[in-house]
Formats: sequence, structure tokens, C-alpha cells
Amino acid sequence: MASGGDIRYARCAGDVDVAYKVMGDGPIDIVYVPGFVSHLDLIDDAPFYCHTLDDMAGFARVVTFDKRGTGLSDRSLGFGSLADRMDDIRAVMDTAGIERSALFGVSEGGPLAILFAATYPDRVTKLCLYGTFARAAYDSDYEIGMHSETVEAMLKSLAEQWGNGNTLQLVVQNIPPEALPIVARYERNATTPKMVGEIMRANFTIDVRSVLPALSVPTLVMHTRGDPLVPVELGRWLGEHIPSAEYVEVEGAFHADWNTKGLFPEAISFLAGESPRSSTDRMLATVLFTDIVSSTETDVRVGDHRWRELLDQHDNVASRRIARHRGRLVKTTGDGLLATFDGPARAITCAQEIALGTKPLGLDIRAGLHTGEIELRGDDITGLGVVIARRVCDHAAADELLASRTVKDLVIGSGIGFVDRGVHTLKGVPDDWQLYAVRN
Repeated sequence: MASGGDIRYARCAGDVDVAYKVMGDGPIDIVYVPGFVSHLDLIDDAPFYCHTLDDMAGFARVVTFDKRGTGLSDRSLGFGSLADRMDDIRAVMDTAGIERSALFGVSEGGPLAILFAATYPDRVTKLCLYGTFARAAYDSDYEIGMHSETVEAMLKSLAEQWGNGNTLQLVVQNIPPEALPIVARYERNATTPKMVGEIMRANFTIDVRSVLPALSVPTLVMHTRGDPLVPVELGRWLGEHIPSAEYVEVEGAFHADWNTKGLFPEAISFLAGESPRSSTDRMLATVLFTDIVSSTETDVRVGDHRWRELLDQHDNVASRRIARHRGRLVKTTGDGLLATFDGPARAITCAQEIALGTKPLGLDIRAGLHTGEIELRGDDITGLGVVIARRVCDHAAADELLASRTVKDLVIGSGIGFVDRGVHTLKGVPDDWQLYAVRN
């Protein structure tokens, strides 16, 4: 049996209620980010899940949760984007009173944990990853990923068989025949056939490869050598590309094992060991640059005194919108601003509101967004992520909000629409960059 604890709810972005459970009372905190689907009321019947939690609850306070769209959590607003789901971790930690915690990301929960650890390094002591990936799908520069034909066959099987107890065997191996009624009930309660298809399709759009260089917390990557669902090559690639990560390959031919006895010894040693204070001068952020279009011409037309009044009004409108969307105004730039956000969807909405709020002043705004690594330098920020956002803004037209491919990928599933603006060379930035305009 999993170690007690009441099920409670955290209110997350978009008024989504996420169910979470706290187990154990040890001196350290661990947030367990589950894979695929879960159901907190039924995890006691799933040894592959509850035995792992029991092991951790023996030396720590452990929090786990049902991701939005699954289990006891809110299903009314769908499954959300990767950034939405990552932000649910923050809301659960805040509600549970956890300031800093180790993160344990399993399977699909791995990218969520990676994104959170890169965005909030001051809140993460350690990152433990099992059976997971930075990207699961094949593309031309990532040939170890799964091909679309394999993905479509899997999705078809899920849609046709979900709820009969056979489908979860794609994820959990060695389920005994007598346990199939238990597994069938778990499937039916965890989510619906339609939603399970949406979840799995969303998983194959996940790509956090660009996030990995921003990770600064101690990291352990574990993968089973014969994993039939997430090929071991994906785990090896992940371990090679996370700075200073330790990679451990486990003998076995399972993704999750029904008969598991709990945590691997390497995970226990890693999680229970001393946690050094992580450096917070480097992190992942969504960077927003805005410019007032034709600012020099407007200055000449209205005169210096009126222009200063307009700039003051512009800055007031912008600062209030940034605060409303939990951003940080880094500085004004004379005819624009630089701000950072911990989520790309909030940054997009904020930029749109700034543009609308300055229209009555007779000012047109252009804006550029990029999610990438930044460095803190006192109250200022530097780094390639800042440079890229600046260059993206330079390519934006009047009344246009332009975003990098990274921003677009992180908000897939949020309902935000984009128009492809083609491939561009960004001055002083390596490689070519695909840019997208946000639909109004």
C-alpha cells in the first residue's frame, strides 16, 4: 500500500484543479511527476506505482499528482500544453508548501520535470529521470526517434482497446492475467479513450532538446536496456546531452514492471544523498522584447515634451500588464522594453495586451519572443537567449508578435495559433531560425 496521505487540490493556471497526494514525513521533499496517466485513488492497486512511492516515503516527504486531463484532476479544459503541465508542478508545490524539492520524472513526466528544473533552478535540489526522453519522435537531425507509422499504429491500438485492461500493457510489462480486471478499472478511471489518444499524440510533439543546456541541477538519468516503449537510445542521448548528468543503464526488458519492488538502488542513493545548493544565475526563461514602431518619426511629429508623456504612459501600461502575467520588467529601452516570463503562453498574452493597451495612445508595437537560457547579472540579464529574442523582434512588422520555433513548440495544445513566417538569419546568432507570427 502507498503510504497514506490525504488527496487535496491545487488551483492552477486557467482555473484548473489538479489533485495531489502527500506521503511520508522525511526531512527532504520529492515531487514525483508520473508518466502517461494516473489515478490517485487507485494507485494502491498498481504495484509498479505505489511501491516506488513507498520506497521514497521511507526517507522523504513525497508529493505526486494526477496531471490535468487525467485521474482526479480537472478534465474540462483538456490536457493543456507542455508549459501548462510544467506550471502545474509549481502550483502543486506552492499549495503543498514546498519551497525546494527533488524532482523524479518518469516517462512522459520526464520532459515536464526537465522544463521545470531549467525554469526554476532555485526550487529544485536534484533531478532524477527514468525511462524518458527529450524528444520521442523522429526527425532528420534526430534519427533515433520513433517514426510516424509506429506512432499512428500505437494511437490506433490505444483508441480501440482502451479500458479493457490490455492497453496499459504497452506501458507496464509482466502484468499477470488475474490483474487484468484491476488494470481495466485503472484505465477507465484514469482517462477516456479520446483523451488518451490526445495525450499520446501530444507526447510525440514534445521536444525539450533546446532546454537541456540550461539545466544546472545535479541530474541522474536511468533507463532500462530493453525498454520496449521508450527505446534505450533515447535515454542514452538524454544522458549525454544534460550537462554533468550521471547515466545509469539498468538490466531488464520493461518500461515499467508490474512486479517492481520499488526504486532502483542508484535512485535511492541519489535522492537520499546530500543536496548542494544549486546556482541560480543561469535559467530558462521566455524573453520578450518590444519596440514602438516609428518612434523617431513620432517624436519629431509630437515634440519632445509630448513624446516623454507618451513614453511614460507606455511604460505604465506595460509594467501593469507584465506584473499581471507574473513577468519581470528587466528594463525599458527608450522606445520599448525587455521582460522575462516563466511561461511562454503568459508572455504571449502579455505582449498582446501591451499592444492593445498602447493603441489608444496612438502607438504601434512590434514584439519578439524566444524561450532560452539566460544569465542573471544583477538586475539585468544576458546570454544567447536574450540576443535571439532581440533579433526576433528586429524581424517583426508593425503590430506583429513574432516568436521562435521553441516558443511555438512549448505552447502546442494551448489553443494559441501561429502563422509561419519562414526561415531567417538572425544577426550574430548561429544557424537559421524558423519564425512564427502569433495570430491575433
